[in-house]
Amino acid sequence: MHVPVFEDLKVIGGDKVTAVGMGTWGIGGKENPDYSRDGESVEALRHGLNLGMNLIDTAEFYGAGHSEELVGEAIKGFEREKLFIISKVWPTHFGYESAKKAARASARRLGTYIDLYLLHWPIDDFRRIEETLHALEELVDEGLIRYIGVSNFDLGLLKRSQEAMRKYEIVANEVKYSLRDRWPESSGLLDYMKRERMALIAYTPLEKGALARDECLSGIGRRYGKTAAQVALNYLIWEDNVVAIPKASRKEHVDENFGAMGWRLSKEDREKAVECVS
Repeated sequence: MHVPVFEDLKVIGGDKVTAVGMGTWGIGGKENPDYSRDGESVEALRHGLNLGMNLIDTAEFYGAGHSEELVGEAIKGFEREKLFIISKVWPTHFGYESAKKAARASARRLGTYIDLYLLHWPIDDFRRIEETLHALEELVDEGLIRYIGVSNFDLGLLKRSQEAMRKYEIVANEVKYSLRDRWPESSGLLDYMKRERMALIAYTPLEKGALARDECLSGIGRRYGKTAAQVALNYLIWEDNVVAIPKASRKEHVDENFGAMGWRLSKEDREKAVECVS
């Protein structure tokens, strides 16, 4: 695996990951039910790994597990300890025994252990959330997973979940966050997670391509020799604890996402980027 020509790294738990990772929502799923694009998806992920992007985000829910299988195929031949793989347990598998079973099934599909395992969505029954978190703590002891996190948890539920932990800490919360959807900023979630040294993993950072087509952001990007998409991603990773995970289904998109790293918007241009989408 090639080493990036720059060092644009963030910390999740005790590990360093590239500030922009590779998301797999829609890969191996309903967008290509005949699996005709599986090879293209695997090649895109491998391309990103060769560039030096070491973080891949997937979940048992994506493609009913097929996304995890494609990730497992993509990472073959790479040094496993240099990669950081995230997966998630779906709420129907919350609970002490079912969460353990789900994690083991995900690990089998991936063909390896899981670096960060997340509770995918919150539910109203906090007792089941608590049971799931405790099950994951045991999986850390077993070596099946390395770190525990949550996804789509608001500030109140995140704090409550932190308090429920017995042995390990919650190291990350994966939420929707983009230039157009800045609720982690307005809700206080981002500031809290900074203080707690917790990684915020931003999904749908390009608003399904809408921000990549924004002419105002393109104007800002021209001053840096960058695209609108790269400006939108750079806005997010400007924050010390934020990692962005745009979808990585095509090589050209992976190249563009990779180019969002290694530089930073000025404070003034970052403010202008907000004005672009306000």
